[in-house]
Amino acid sequence: MSEKTDRKAGRATADLVAREANVSRVAVSRAFNPNASLKPEKRDRILKVARELNYTPDMAARSLVTRRSHLVGMIVPDVCSPWESQEIDALTTALQAEGFATLLFKAKADFSMDPMLLTYMRGFNPDSVIAFTENIEPDVLSGFLDRAVPIYVIYDDADAFAGRASETLYDRLLVRQKDGIEQAVALLQGYGARRIAYLGGKKQSLANTERERMIAQVLAERGMAPPVIVPGDYTYDTAYRSTLDLFRVGSGADAIFAANDVGAFGAIDALRHELGLSVPGDVKVVGFDDIPQAHWKSYNLTTVRIDLDDRVRALVRLILRRLKTPDADSLVETLTTRLVVRGTVG
Repeated sequence: MSEKTDRKAGRATADLVAREANVSRVAVSRAFNPNASLKPEKRDRILKVARELNYTPDMAARSLVTRRSHLVGMIVPDVCSPWESQEIDALTTALQAEGFATLLFKAKADFSMDPMLLTYMRGFNPDSVIAFTENIEPDVLSGFLDRAVPIYVIYDDADAFAGRASETLYDRLLVRQKDGIEQAVALLQGYGARRIAYLGGKKQSLANTERERMIAQVLAERGMAPPVIVPGDYTYDTAYRSTLDLFRVGSGADAIFAANDVGAFGAIDALRHELGLSVPGDVKVVGFDDIPQAHWKSYNLTTVRIDLDDRVRALVRLILRRLKTPDADSLVETLTTRLVVRGTVG
């Protein structure tokens, strides 16, 4: 057995990597930190030696010294729907570029969280936790965290959410929907729509509640009738069936404003393929989110856009600012929305 093979039999240390690469112990540490300053050729040499020796940094030991785990928890309501999957992918990529790994936790169907999973999360001592479901209240979530301050994504002012929160500190990404919704309603009104249906999302979702409230508010401000509320759950199949009910049992509508793009797709297909109606000739359709599939020619969907890149950058900024100023008051980042006009309105 060679000397190098013998060294690989046990757990290699940073000191051993430093000796083999002829660098300092500090340089080895910097080589495994993507944000640390180190000449590329030196980093490559250290990483090559580390691979040969089967060395990996002891993150647990490092966290004891730095009080940083370099882990970010994400609590999501879904992992396979188009919006959530693209956001998880983009956010994970951005966090990895900043030297973080991610822990993904899925909420229950009612958007609550199993306390055992929260206990499990606490064992990882994450630097930050992003709660994409508002139903896990800050005072509950914070009870399972050590020093991490949770981040919530909140739509508009979300009085219902703020009213339930205690004095627990939490940071927030505030998404203001009104600009995009106002633009959408103005466009629909300009093309003659008078009876507008709101095809909702899940009842437990405060994002859906705020979207419905904001659409009703904008319609009232423009002197239009309240929206016809059509039940939905963000899925294609439910949107398809609900659209059939709206026209076969109900009184129909001039336009459908869907809570998300997937719901808009279901409405469009029901209108065109089952009801024999033209979009946008007979019924106009607007979605929400602007997922990549929205521009596909089969749908060419007019939709209210939440800029994913801006949203991810804002969340990363909140994490970095909180780690830099751990005793700061509640931190807030604000995003707006805008209408993307395609072919389903006029």
